[in-house]
Amino acid sequence: MTSLIEVVVAADVEPWESIGLRVADGCSWIGGVCLRFVPAAASGPRIVGWTLTGSPLQPTEIDGLGTAHVDDVQPQSWVHPLGAESFDHLVVMTSSLERTCGEIERVTGQPLKRVRQAGAVRQGFHRLGPMIIEVVENDRVTDPIASFWGFVLIVDDIHEVAGRLGPDLLSPPKPAVQPGRFIASFRSQAGLGLPIALMSR
Repeated sequence: MTSLIEVVVAADVEPWESIGLRVADGCSWIGGVCLRFVPAAASGPRIVGWTLTGSPLQPTEIDGLGTAHVDDVQPQSWVHPLGAESFDHLVVMTSSLERTCGEIERVTGQPLKRVRQAGAVRQGFHRLGPMIIEVVENDRVTDPIASFWGFVLIVDDIHEVAGRLGPDLLSPPKPAVQPGRFIASFRSQAGLGLPIALMSR
């Protein structure tokens, strides 16, 4: 079965360490997935790729998403001062849900689980091992290929984390779409440069 083992971010490490992520040798293991840091581009921080293991096909891109493959990996899970335990989901933006989800399924063999309509936005969901991939179709996206957008991390106690970091860095937790769960987003003052959120279990 195809699993996502690594998310590659072109960004400076220091802001991520400041919010409480442990980083060593450019990697931060969170619930069996490595958040890999590479030098930031002139255009600013962004997610530049992902690494898969166990994929039946091994192209270098999936509908424009930079893709690498590994055969032998030992996933790790570290304790972080932030309290991050795992990834909840990775968001991919697209102008065509059918095109992007079709390519993900063709390459990885992992089917589209469901589609959610939210006004003018459609969301499709795949699972790649420990990670949910949320593909978002928005009429404001016109590029002919997909792009990575942001991700959500699960923390044990989101209210404690929000109180510790403060409202200047993290928005107050609010009810998430999923019943019984709460979500909070990092503000621009955190310096991450990406849309990153925390969610309760």
